Order: sequence, then structure tokens, then C-alpha cells
Amino acid sequence: MWHVVWVPDPGGWGTLPDDGVLGVRDLPEAVARIGLRPGDPVFVKPDGFVDPGLLDYVRSGEFSTLERESKRNYATDTRLLLEFLSSRGVQWRKATQQDLRDYRNWRCDAPGNPERIGGSKWDREAAAFTKLFKWGKVYPLPVDISRREDRAADSVSSRVSWLTPRTWGLWSDIGLRGHTRAGLAAPEWESRTEMRNTSFVQLLLSSGLRRQEGGALLTFELPTQRLRRGRYLHGRIAGALTRSKNSRTFYASVDSVGQVETYVESERAWVVQRAQAEGRYDRLPMMRLVTRVTRGLKPKVEWVDSDGVVGSQELSRLGWRERQWLFLEGPDGPEPAWLWLTEQGLPMAPDRWNSVFRMANLRCEEVLLTEEERKVKRQFRLAEVQGKCPYVTPHSARHSFALYMLILLNELFESRYGLTKKDRRDFALLFGDPWWLVKVLLGHADVETTKRHYLAPVAHLQLESILAAAETTEESQDVEDLNGVFARLARETVGIQDIDMLVGVAS
Repeated sequence: MWHVVWVPDPGGWGTLPDDGVLGVRDLPEAVARIGLRPGDPVFVKPDGFVDPGLLDYVRSGEFSTLERESKRNYATDTRLLLEFLSSRGVQWRKATQQDLRDYRNWRCDAPGNPERIGGSKWDREAAAFTKLFKWGKVYPLPVDISRREDRAADSVSSRVSWLTPRTWGLWSDIGLRGHTRAGLAAPEWESRTEMRNTSFVQLLLSSGLRRQEGGALLTFELPTQRLRRGRYLHGRIAGALTRSKNSRTFYASVDSVGQVETYVESERAWVVQRAQAEGRYDRLPMMRLVTRVTRGLKPKVEWVDSDGVVGSQELSRLGWRERQWLFLEGPDGPEPAWLWLTEQGLPMAPDRWNSVFRMANLRCEEVLLTEEERKVKRQFRLAEVQGKCPYVTPHSARHSFALYMLILLNELFESRYGLTKKDRRDFALLFGDPWWLVKVLLGHADVETTKRHYLAPVAHLQLESILAAAETTEESQDVEDLNGVFARLARETVGIQDIDMLVGVAS
């Protein structure tokens, strides 16, 4: 088998033997000297030796300029291809178009493969392979993502997941707060991170932030600027945290920000105090004590590290790993500037939120499914069983936010404002139609991306007619509330989870 070894972050090497590793006395320094960076992959062949060609590829401009997450994804995909080629006795530089066609068939279509992938995943793998083969000057190219025949026809993401607001409440109550089916607190429930988890979910739901964007916020980045009438606050997301690498404004409800502030003042303050008392921050290998955060169009963070070295960087250019090193001087000593902390008082990496959501899903299954139903793996359960409890990922909050805003904006345009077709056209010219506004809120570069990846399954619905059907004939009555609109939409559209659709759960 091929293996991939990842270069650790500073301070992540652990305790190395005094006499060195494999004859190398200072392994971190030696790795840095040859141009490898933290997070870079090192490909190890089945015979236990590092592949020198792939090592050159990792250090090349084509690969080294990728984002760290892209490096991890590309390297993981490439390792599987290398194993496939090795099983045929083919070196990767000798791979042919037939080899890649056979590999694609196995990955995507072969009935004998129990873990076949979809079109979106294949397109990502094809992009990784194309980059490798172009760098290695393998011609003719065994696969080329720019060739139509090498791209998947079904490349639209199928991982879109919506929940209506009421269903998010059910999932949070059971999964994060430990409530029973009857809505009461379970006597055996104990969670020391309940405030953190629920406030994080509410922040994502009200803002549409991605997991990394919301999960890497610093305490002084919480929104404080109120919009007119004070129902929403707006803040700024650093470009280094976004996919587009462009900073953007985001909006969050006053209630959701208030929940986060309550977490900061209670649960978070307690874990910080305990970590300080136990000296955890004193033992950290990397700490940058923030001395100043400038204002203006391009705020800058200034700091001094544990060796007394002064440094600074624009806030928008600080990636999530660097942010974990930032500390503020508190009343009882340094404390993390990172907003979301573990029970040990240390910064919680964004990908760890996946575990929080997974445990909440399992809790919902435990409460809402029978023991026999839980024995069957989720992917093999009947639709009737799957419909008995909500299933959520961090990105579901972003999907649900987009759907909610689309429905709300259409409701405002059609019902509350009473706009005629001409009025709506004029309004769209000035401010954009609901699709465009949702695109701006999500930070997409193109409105077609919004439609294709998030809301395509509901794009065919005539939302105007749905909302028109909700209108009443009496002037004294208002239009149907949004819960009613969502309930109708869930009945008419596949994939939207709503309480009324959950078998055996009271609405």
C-alpha cells in the first residue's frame, strides 16, 4: 500500500529522540530546509521509501500554492490512484488513458465497488490527477479535467440539506440540549458545552457562514454594528477564511449574537479560568500576545510572541491556524482570542464541529428511533425510517439559511410590499432580485452557483403561487406565516426536512 505522511505544524512534532530520526538529528529543520511546509504530504511507496518524483511535485509551484485543505484532498485522491496503478504494476509516469478510464469505471460505476463516488467527487479527483500529470509531462494526458469526456455529467453536489426553522429547533432541543421526545430535559443529560454548541448553530443559521468562517472567528470579530431598527448586526469575515479569499460583510441576528455573548461570559469564561489555573497556556509551544488591533479599511493585528519577537499582519490575511496562536491579555493572564474553545480552554479546530453534529444526530436517533431501527446503518434505512428524525451537518445551516432567505424575500416582495410585476422589476434593477440578494449573503461570485449548488431542487417551484395561495380573502387577516409556507414547501419538494414530515413526531 501507498501511504501519505503529513508534515506537522510547529509544536506538533512531539518529543523527538536526542539521537535523531533515521540518522537525521533535527528532523523539523531538515524538512523545512528542503522546502516542505506544515500540512504538506509526503508520499511513501509500498517498499517504504519516499517517492522522489512526487516529493518534487509537492514542492513545485503547481502544488505548493494550493490551499492546505486542497493539498490534503488532492493528496488523498492521488494516493488511491497510485495504489490502483501499483496493483497493475504501472508507474504513475507511465499511466495511460485506458488506465484512467478503468480507474474511473471502478470509482464511479463498477457494481463490485461498495463505495462508489458521485460526479462531483470524480471531478475533484480528475482535477487532482490532471495537475499531477501535467506537471510530470505525461503525454498524452491520461485524464484532463478540461476535456468534456473526462468530466462527470452528474457533477452537481447531492449533499444539499435543508431543515425548516421548526425542525432545527427540534434537532437542537434533542441533540444539543438533551431533551426527550416530550420536550423535557432528560434526567441523565449532562453537557458542559451546551451553550457553546447551541450558540454556534444559531450563529450559522442566522448568518449563512460556512463552518470554517464561523468556527474561526476571534472574540473581537463578533458583530457589533446594528442595522436600522436593530434586528440584525453586521460584521466582517476575513478573506483568508473564505473560499474566494475575499473579505465580505456578513449579517447575524441580534438574538444569535446575544447567545454567543452569553457563552463568552459564562461557559467560555469558566474554561479559560480553569485552563489558566492549570497552567495550560504557559505550556503552549506557540503564543502571540496581541498588543493592538488597528481600525480602518484594513485592520491589522499587532503582537509579540513568547520569544519577544514583534510581528503584525492584516486581520483579513490571518488563516485559521495562525488565529489559534493569538492571545489577549485578560484580567488573570493571557487567554485565547479564538472564540470557540474546547473543555480544556484551547482553540477548537473548525473540523471538530463535525463531531458535535454527529453526536447530536446520534442523540436524535436514540430518542426518535426504536432499537431495531437504529441497528440498520443510515444509508440502508428505509425512507420512512430516515424521515423519523432530522439529520444535520454544519453545512446544512448554510443551506437552510439560503432557503429561508429566499422564501422570506419572496414573501416580502409578493405579499407585504404588494409589488406589481413592474414594481418588482424596478426593485430588482435597484437592489437585485431574491436570488441575487441570497447570492450576496452567501458570498458567491455568480448567482448561477447559488441556484445550482444550493437551491436548484426548489427552483422549479413557482414560489409566487405558493405564497399567493397563502393569502386570505379578508383584509383584516395577514398572509400565512412562514412556518405554513415552509410546511407546504416541504410537502411539495424532496429533501426538505420539516416537523410535519417526521413520522411519529408531534408538530
